[in-house]
Amino acid sequence: MEKSNRKPRVCMIVQQPDVMGGIAAVTNGYYGSEIENRYELCYVQSYCDGSKFKKAVKALKAFAQFHKELRAFKPELVHIHSSFGPSFYRMQPFLYMAKRRNIPVVDHCHGADFNTFYVNASDKKKKRIRKVYNDFDKVIVLSDEWKATMSAIVPEDKLAVIENYCKPQDEDFVKDLFSKRFEKKQVLFLGEIGKRKGGYDFAGIIDETIKENGDVSFALCGNGAESDVNEIKEAVYKVAPKEKVHFPGWVRDGDKDNYLKESAVFMLPSYDEGLPMSILDAMAYGLPIVSTNVGGIPQLVTEGKSGYICDPGDVKGIAGGIKKLLSDKEKYIDTSMESYKVAQERYSFSAHLKKLFDVYDSVIK
Repeated sequence: MEKSNRKPRVCMIVQQPDVMGGIAAVTNGYYGSEIENRYELCYVQSYCDGSKFKKAVKALKAFAQFHKELRAFKPELVHIHSSFGPSFYRMQPFLYMAKRRNIPVVDHCHGADFNTFYVNASDKKKKRIRKVYNDFDKVIVLSDEWKATMSAIVPEDKLAVIENYCKPQDEDFVKDLFSKRFEKKQVLFLGEIGKRKGGYDFAGIIDETIKENGDVSFALCGNGAESDVNEIKEAVYKVAPKEKVHFPGWVRDGDKDNYLKESAVFMLPSYDEGLPMSILDAMAYGLPIVSTNVGGIPQLVTEGKSGYICDPGDVKGIAGGIKKLLSDKEKYIDTSMESYKVAQERYSFSAHLKKLFDVYDSVIK
């Protein structure tokens, strides 16, 4: 009886909780959740924000901790959260330390720029990428679109789709916000301010929007490389006064909640994505979405119903989506409600965990 009630042991490789970005946003939700009731969890934090030296020290300490946990904690499954780029190399010591002990390993792939990572890589690197990913027992991807993409390097039977999640606000609370938001007409961005998230399109989008609707304002929340942020700000302030566009930096917790409550529209003009946590967070607050047709975004946003999507770089299309939403209050409220319903019905935390548990149970020996 005692043996049958024992919880399976899982070691999860995560980022430090205060890291900026979507991976930490996903893994932070696991702490204290149902996953810890069903499995005995051990977390190893392998990444932090900061200088290259600081990141290298963090990784080395994580490798040492993981080596100790393999002997003391004795996990029955290792769950790695990774991306492309340096993360691909950082995850490999964890993978092979576990495989030497015949412990199954699941990779949770949060990568976005597949062309740079694989399609445009050398033949030698492509071979290495295929070898590494095929050594995992399962690879979790964030959408059906990413399953099709990753099937170029991983057999389909090793791929599992588990969408990112959100935690929808109370429905009556969200409905009470619609009219105030429409009157305020603030457009919100949350994320890295740089090329991949469409930061260099901000100026064009803002210019196109406020030329026809001077009441619209923008809150561009996030951070990025100093050179990118400075160049993007300079371009933006050439087309719009500072009272119309705010750059609050990276926002968390209560500050982030306030922007989600007060803003009317969420904008994400990305060029590459997985399944953005920022869009899911916005939908959990009933914000209609204006974004691009990359990665899993078309899976989240239905054109004309929960928002508008267009090609990356189409600044007129993105501005047009914003203008459509903020020029018709009835349409705005209908679109906001549809966005909220998608979050509530399809992307709950409980649905995410159920799929994750199915993956765990399929590979634990």
